[in-house]
Amino acid sequence: MCNGLYAIAFISKQRLCRPMTSGPGSLWKALDGAVRESVSDKNTAVAFSGGLDSGIIAAVVKECAKEATLYTVGSKGSHDVREARSSAEELGMRLVHIEITEDRVMDCLREMISITGTKDPVTLSFEIPLFFVCKNCAEKEIITGQGADELFAGYSKYIGLNGNDLREKMAEDMRKLSEITLPHEKKVAEHFRKRIHYPFLDENVVKAVNALGIDAIAPADDPLSRKRALREVSELAGYSNISVKEKKAAQYGSGSMALIKKICRDRNMTYSGLIEMLCTEVKR
Repeated sequence: MCNGLYAIAFISKQRLCRPMTSGPGSLWKALDGAVRESVSDKNTAVAFSGGLDSGIIAAVVKECAKEATLYTVGSKGSHDVREARSSAEELGMRLVHIEITEDRVMDCLREMISITGTKDPVTLSFEIPLFFVCKNCAEKEIITGQGADELFAGYSKYIGLNGNDLREKMAEDMRKLSEITLPHEKKVAEHFRKRIHYPFLDENVVKAVNALGIDAIAPADDPLSRKRALREVSELAGYSNISVKEKKAAQYGSGSMALIKKICRDRNMTYSGLIEMLCTEVKR
């Protein structure tokens, strides 16, 4: 299993490679192998939003883990909770909903700041779901779809970019993932004595995506065109409903940002101001 630095190198080298046609079969084989290498015959928690990335990971985990449970974090009635229930039903897997409230989000932010030293409001907001999974799951092994957006050009900001511009932006985001996000998550996992696995950052998966060529992953202005190579893999695996899931950022899909905004309104302060206040509290 590799980290984001390997992916940075491969994305950067794409400009030297001629596009190759390996198809979704090769990508599925690489992803299947990465998941199996991580969690075969282990009790495994899947950080699960019900979307495309975690859905395809869960499909493989179901086949190779000793026991597997899907953990979804969200406020009551949130987008991710609804999507997770329908996807869990399609997968035929056990789902645990970890409900978040204003009080639980505040406690989470304080604890994350204390454990990791992270002060960036954006990072803290999208890391809330994984924090709750690490804190609440019974399993020691956690697997996540982290890295799929960077690897498959899943962000809306990539729309309209082509060639070198797209490669450079993807490499920049993969570098941020490697230098900021992954170290943060490692600290959280170690605090709760868990281990997080990142199959989308596996060396063979990155190679398989690289072989597709940049044109095969460049997104058009259509939600279902983003990460289309991964959607083809989901279809190949027989999960057609999961293959058409649209992306929603973790902090919005889980409802955590809506709770944060309400907290800020009630306190008459900005989100940045709230984080500054919590950082001061943690230092005391």
